[in-house]
Amino acid sequence: MSEERENLDWATYGVAVRQLAQQVADDGFQPDLILAIARGGLFVAGSLGYALAVKNLYVMNVEYYTGIDERLDVPVMLPPHIDLIDHTQSNILIADDVADTGHTLDLVRNHCIAANVGEVRSAVVYQKSHSMVDCEYVWKHTDLWINFPWSNEPPVVAPGEGQTSVIDS
Repeated sequence: MSEERENLDWATYGVAVRQLAQQVADDGFQPDLILAIARGGLFVAGSLGYALAVKNLYVMNVEYYTGIDERLDVPVMLPPHIDLIDHTQSNILIADDVADTGHTLDLVRNHCIAANVGEVRSAVVYQKSHSMVDCEYVWKHTDLWINFPWSNEPPVVAPGEGQTSVIDS
């Protein structure tokens, strides 16, 4: 893997997500809800929600990446699963930070399509050339590893620390 990185800071992220929202607006797409792919998509979905005046934000947890350029064989949806039964005619905008392989976006998009929602489109800050999903709204194309402002620093606690389970309580 190349040592060269795409570095996104908070100020540039603000510009990026605003331009991403403008693409959606200019296209005339009016989402009824924005579906964030956690974790990186949470920031994007919230920002797009404000910029596009969409208050209905939902979260779908999908595990795929386990480290830099390390991933599971296939993405896995984690509970709780979103119930789209009441959204059969809704236009859904899926929001994520990056379309890398596209497997996560493909999983979420197919989940929405299977629920017979209205229309499904995707918005990402970055898209890589090898993504199996070609997103409708992309701020920038890159094939570099991306340092996002929310994940560029290590956690302040070791993974698993500070989390209590029902058994521990």
